[in-house]
Amino acid sequence: MSPNEGAPNPTEISERDRRFMALAQAAAEKARAAGEVPVGAVLVRGDEVIATGFNHPIGGHDPSAHAEMVALRAAAQALANYRLPGCELYVTLEPCLMCAGAIMHARIARVVFGAYDPKTGACGSVVDAFANLQLNHHTSVTGGVLEDECGQALKSFFADRRRAIRAARVAEAEAARTHGPTEPV
Repeated sequence: MSPNEGAPNPTEISERDRRFMALAQAAAEKARAAGEVPVGAVLVRGDEVIATGFNHPIGGHDPSAHAEMVALRAAAQALANYRLPGCELYVTLEPCLMCAGAIMHARIARVVFGAYDPKTGACGSVVDAFANLQLNHHTSVTGGVLEDECGQALKSFFADRRRAIRAARVAEAEAARTHGPTEPV
């Protein structure tokens, strides 16, 4: 599947999907503020927000602390049930395979994501976990909602990170040039 195949036409995106994706984008900004990759998620039932989450695997020393996983855990606690039927998950980046598995196990009815992930996306970009008819639960997926905005947040984060790394290297080289090589501690 091409990254934009199945993406909604921007004029076809519902106001409801825009509203909840904007909340996921706000959660993603919390991840950015914490120095994490800016991915945010919001889990809703009907028009009620049940839980939000944002990426923090680095700060939490937890490889499973993706935005989706955080939102799923919080929603399960809030509803006192590990199954979340009738709920929808809005996330700014296409879920990975780990998150897709958790989404299916939680019985999420629908996933709506913003930017496609050509490296780890499990909703069609790399694999399509949700298209496997042998699985006993099926989640509908809508990709590309506010795709440009969600993708730009990620691109700017990584561009800023690359600039900071280059600046640190330049500063280190300048310090070594003016003060000589540093001694290992």
